[in-house]
Amino acid sequence: MEKVYVFDSTLRDGAQAQGVSFSVSDKLKICRRLDMAGVDYIEAGNPGSNPKDLEFFARLDGEPPFSHARLTAFGSTRRPDCRVQDDTNVKALTFSSAPVIAIFGKSWDFHVRNIIRTSDRENLRMIADTIEYFKLLGKEVIFDAEHFFNGYRSNPGYALDVLAAAIQAGADWLVLCETNGGMLPLEVYATVSAVRDRLPDAQLGIHCHNDSGNAVANSIVAVQAGCRQVQGVFTGFGERCGNASLAAVIANLQLKLGFTCLPDASLHDLTPTYRYICSIANLPVNEREPYVGNCAFAHKGGMHVDAVIKDPRSFEHVDPESVGNQRRILMSEVAGRSTLLSVMNRIDPAIGRDHPATRQVLEKLKQLEHQGYQFEGAEHSLELIARRELGLFEHSFQLVDYKVIIENNRHETGCTAIAFIKILVDGVMEEVVVSDAVGPVHALDRALRKALHRFYDDISRITLTDYKVRVIDGDMATAAKVRVIVESSDGRRSWTTVGVSDNVIEASIIALIDAVEYGLIGQKQTA
Repeated sequence: MEKVYVFDSTLRDGAQAQGVSFSVSDKLKICRRLDMAGVDYIEAGNPGSNPKDLEFFARLDGEPPFSHARLTAFGSTRRPDCRVQDDTNVKALTFSSAPVIAIFGKSWDFHVRNIIRTSDRENLRMIADTIEYFKLLGKEVIFDAEHFFNGYRSNPGYALDVLAAAIQAGADWLVLCETNGGMLPLEVYATVSAVRDRLPDAQLGIHCHNDSGNAVANSIVAVQAGCRQVQGVFTGFGERCGNASLAAVIANLQLKLGFTCLPDASLHDLTPTYRYICSIANLPVNEREPYVGNCAFAHKGGMHVDAVIKDPRSFEHVDPESVGNQRRILMSEVAGRSTLLSVMNRIDPAIGRDHPATRQVLEKLKQLEHQGYQFEGAEHSLELIARRELGLFEHSFQLVDYKVIIENNRHETGCTAIAFIKILVDGVMEEVVVSDAVGPVHALDRALRKALHRFYDDISRITLTDYKVRVIDGDMATAAKVRVIVESSDGRRSWTTVGVSDNVIEASIIALIDAVEYGLIGQKQTA
């Protein structure tokens, strides 16, 4: 199993994505997680570009070293017509504690003449001078040949001269960058093969952007053509359409092609690592991301589900657990008994396809979906319905009454909400009023938790992590029904519940009650 080195640039390329801004603390957390995952190189940014990156590298000086990864600082070659030791960016890299320096330089003659506005010869000197300088300092040097594929298409002789200048100066790696993201896999394969033939002893890498939707495919064919370092962002986000998703690249190379990218234990942690980084970046998980998304192994159609239950290989290309994910059987009006059975067997393994309760719950499901419910994104509400039909559900509480008042004082506090709620637990009535909440749903959520805290101490561990509202039958305008889906977590598990009504507050309270009921069931089972 031949080794392919994984180079993650989340902290620079990922930070260039729209809506992403990492604090120094965020960057340190991501570094530790990537190191734990077995990533070989972590490119942590450019210490010469901004004060935040400068502070980050300074903080790392006092931190324990990584257990596996090599910290990498990123920067450009020296400027045209400037001594390398006088260049501001080079100076900043010089004082970095990183043992690896990634230097990017132009390999497309168009960029040389029209963007940095220098001569082809001076560009070659800039590359050689900068690499030689850092090699004298004892650094491992990775040379990123920016826009290499466009440069090779335009002027293959000059693009290869750039690589030759870098390798003669002592570069340890030559990384071919598909910077514009517009190349297709066959051209990438042919270009890398040509470079491999011309420079058989060079260690080659690949760096792809996703502007044509081919970053993962281009990275894979580049490895097949001879590259042994893959650069990208673990989650795939980045400038414009993003970078190659390392989660997908790693899984494909290791599970499909037999290369070693990460230790096996780390491959099993691929999905949690992906979701952790998304959480730190404050970006939603891409539900349809291959291998690691929630939909990657989700099955909905009745015949598909029946086949998967009989043999997962019928509709799954790999075992979900091999990448730390899990199979999901989605409930809907097009689902059959096999789908429902997978939910009901979590409650009672003895229930079969022809059990009366199976037919009863399936009919209940179809009735509710006709009313506007949708359980494929809220299967835990469905589990509660199944428990009720099986007589295996005991309410943790009963909602007796609630009221919400919205006050709008534009000149003082703005819009606030006051919620009154009355619940019954084991014959004991509890009334709670919560004021000064952000909105009516927030007020109800706070009031419900406050009322329940008297009876269930662990209610504080249950938090609402997502809230979505969807209008059903939009032609009814403001009289339309709405569907509310709530995602909750207790720090160990996450679950989704749903409520439907022609009143958004009512739909919300239905979903919130199911969320709390499900969370309390789980806490009772683990107590």
